[in-house]
Amino acid sequence: MRMRKRHSRLKNKIIAKVITRFPSLAKGLIDAYTPRETEGIPWTPVRKPLSESIVGLVTTAGVHLRSQEPFVMTDPDGDPTYRKIGRDTPSEELMITHDYYDHADADRDINIVLPVERLKEFAREGVIGGVGPSMYSFMGHIVGPHLYTLMNVTAPAAAEGLLKDGVDCVLVTPG
Repeated sequence: MRMRKRHSRLKNKIIAKVITRFPSLAKGLIDAYTPRETEGIPWTPVRKPLSESIVGLVTTAGVHLRSQEPFVMTDPDGDPTYRKIGRDTPSEELMITHDYYDHADADRDINIVLPVERLKEFAREGVIGGVGPSMYSFMGHIVGPHLYTLMNVTAPAAAEGLLKDGVDCVLVTPG
């Protein structure tokens, strides 16, 4: 069983690398994918100028502290949990655990998927009012029964954390 899970992870990593290098091969996968249909997606308009807004950061790139538990890669339905990361965490304390995309470039510069340093620059320049104290990271590959957990438990918990942090709007980055 353990060997099969290891082979499955290796297969996912190889597919991610091949599709990154040859994007035309992804067309078949994209055409075969049926997105989940939802209604009533919540939307709250920004109520004040960006230069006065505290901006939160959420990623689906599988970023986490080296000291945190990695995202589960052995479950084919994904991992619906999140990792909370402090805004001032040094980049060398971060890593990515996600088999469903090639993150070699992001491993070299985490700001590709978690652009906290760019947001801090915007805050210093007055483009935004500030950066929320906590960032939230999810794994972007969530399917099957884990969608319920993501939509009804973990995503609302992260949203609540962002609200408690006084965040006015959120930048969401993919993995």
